[in-house]
Amino acid sequence: MDDHEVLAEIRRLTDEEHHIERSHPGEGLSPDELEHVRAIEVTLDQCWDLLNQRRARRSAGLDPDAAGVRPASVVENYRQ
Repeated sequence: MDDHEVLAEIRRLTDEEHHIERSHPGEGLSPDELEHVRAIEVTLDQCWDLLNQRRARRSAGLDPDAAGVRPASVVENYRQ
């Protein structure tokens, strides 16, 4: 997946997340919707991490295609 594909996936996931949240103005989300939004958030974190890895590798003169998606357990435990 190249940078443009990662960014397209980030946009798609963000649009999906916003659509779910906007579809219930003034209401809470169902447990299934909350679980789906949480899964989207994790996948977004993985996409951003992949994009950052690719950019860092490129800046260091390394092959950005050698970057890979890290497990949710890794990207969800980064400090903000």
